[in-house]
Amino acid sequence: MHLVDYAIIVAYLAVLLYLGLRNPLTGKNSTGELILGGRLLALPAFVASLVSTWYGGILGVGEYSYRHGLSNWLVFGLPYYLAAALFAVLLARRARESLVLTIPDRLAQAYDNRTAIAGAAIIYLMTVPSAYILMTGVLCEYLFGWPFWLGVVVGTFFSIVYVYTGGFVSMVRTDMLQFVLMFLGFIVMLGAAVARYGGWSFLRSAVPADHFTWHGGNAPFYVAIWYVIALATLIEPAFYQRCYAATSVRVARVGIYISIAFWAVFDFLTTVTGMYARAILPELADPVSSYPALAFHLLPPGLLGIFALGLLATVMSTVDSYAHIAATTFGNDIVGRAARLKAGGILFYSRLGLVISSVLAILVAIFFRSVVDIWHAFGSVGTPALLVPVVTSFVGRRRLRPAWALLSIVACGGLSALWLAASYVRADGGYWFGIQPILPGLVLSLLLFALFSRPVAPGNLPTPPD
Repeated sequence: MHLVDYAIIVAYLAVLLYLGLRNPLTGKNSTGELILGGRLLALPAFVASLVSTWYGGILGVGEYSYRHGLSNWLVFGLPYYLAAALFAVLLARRARESLVLTIPDRLAQAYDNRTAIAGAAIIYLMTVPSAYILMTGVLCEYLFGWPFWLGVVVGTFFSIVYVYTGGFVSMVRTDMLQFVLMFLGFIVMLGAAVARYGGWSFLRSAVPADHFTWHGGNAPFYVAIWYVIALATLIEPAFYQRCYAATSVRVARVGIYISIAFWAVFDFLTTVTGMYARAILPELADPVSSYPALAFHLLPPGLLGIFALGLLATVMSTVDSYAHIAATTFGNDIVGRAARLKAGGILFYSRLGLVISSVLAILVAIFFRSVVDIWHAFGSVGTPALLVPVVTSFVGRRRLRPAWALLSIVACGGLSALWLAASYVRADGGYWFGIQPILPGLVLSLLLFALFSRPVAPGNLPTPPD
């Protein structure tokens, strides 16, 4: 990289810190200001924050697009659009009108405190930003030639320092900047590729034919399982947090629909860019590096720095959001509930939780070294544990008794975790009976609900639909 590229990145980090470190929180701030910024999230900030947060797996997208082409849209795009739309229809209004701060708050409201703490433990593990911290390290390896560990440490520091001081408001301010940069970076890259090599006809002639099929060369069951994994959207803490923080129900619901449109546009940019990488650099040893490799091949100084910013912003905006959720889950929903802390104590333990979750994320990232494996592992355990208890706390006229809700979280998450863990000790590395770990836990969860749920008293029903 040229000196001008480094100057662009240094300027970005300086602006990031300026935006994030303004107005630090103190013990006098309420818990609502720490977790939700006082419920003042207007539509533009809602969209920018949600879009940038929910798209951190940029190198995984590059790898999949390089290997499988347009199928990326049907595997990592469409399932999540559908799930997000379902969230908007079923849950956005109910979440905003519940007036709680977190998902565990709702579990306590609908069941009891023990269920809330068990749910909080699952949410904490799901939101430790291991996959995205891994990507900061990999990006720094590719872009700057740093050792992986140094990239992880520096990337983590610049992603969480303002979360430590300013909480939700600082995170949203920086997300708005990163939202602009992630789109700008890929517009620059795709524009350069089209200008130099041509458009669709070039891709048709230069990439394998199966890159233009819906399956991309994968088995149909592999594609289908991602539609099940995408159900994790219905328990996605980032969605609930933005809805809780929105200024109104309309902002929460309309904001999700607008976000889906932006994700579709960004998926177009990233998928086609990955296909250009395959066409131009067909012999890459490691397709995870497809975006950085294409940037070094195509972009002149200055534009290279802008694209590097796009990659970094996409990942860092997700690190800070999930680190904030993990931290406040630890401080408010685990320690805070167990010790009945007040606002000052919750702020202290949330900051401690931020440090602990960052260290844990680094260790997990070093162990897995695969973004998709991390997504798969944590989604396969968290979704069966929480999907039925959380969704039915907002929707429907039946609900598990508190003791059964607690059992559902522990047993269903535990069953899927055991199923997953067994694959690491089996000689062939496969799953029992060839069944994905998410499925046994989901089946058990649905069975427990079918057998042991009961009608909800009229005064305890969820908010009715429009």
